[in-house]
Amino acid sequence: MPSFDIASTVDLQTLDNAINTVKKEIANRFDFKNSPVSIELNKKDYLIKLDVESDMKMKQVIDIIISRGVKQGIDANAFDFSKDAYPSGKTVKKDVPVRNGFKQEDAKKIVKIIKDSGLKVQAAIMDDIVRVTGKKIDDLQDVMAACRAANLGMPLQFTNMKS
Repeated sequence: MPSFDIASTVDLQTLDNAINTVKKEIANRFDFKNSPVSIELNKKDYLIKLDVESDMKMKQVIDIIISRGVKQGIDANAFDFSKDAYPSGKTVKKDVPVRNGFKQEDAKKIVKIIKDSGLKVQAAIMDDIVRVTGKKIDDLQDVMAACRAANLGMPLQFTNMKS
């Protein structure tokens, strides 16, 4: 029976390359000269720690992170900018978690979307992936289209397609 997996992963090396590119760009920009900017990637927790001079520069750094991440092939939805920046002395700090893998409720949303589509497929949650199986490949492609159209606010990859 044909099947595929729905995953939400970010390659650690690609993320590291994107952050290094951001650091280089900020070091070369004129508007960041003589201002304290610190960008650190915690590879274990998939967390980016930002430490900049002001809120305006924080927004600029966030824009650079998104644009460089997209150029490296990381979905912009992978970065969770929902937490507010907090002042710390003369600087402003912000922790940006990178979404890697599904939470249980996200996987349940995907399964619900698949069941609501009315297609003759089965969806099963397996750790941090959702496996979809069906009799027709066309049904599986319709499931992919439905998941893309749902706009879940998280990056989705469709992997391990078997027919």
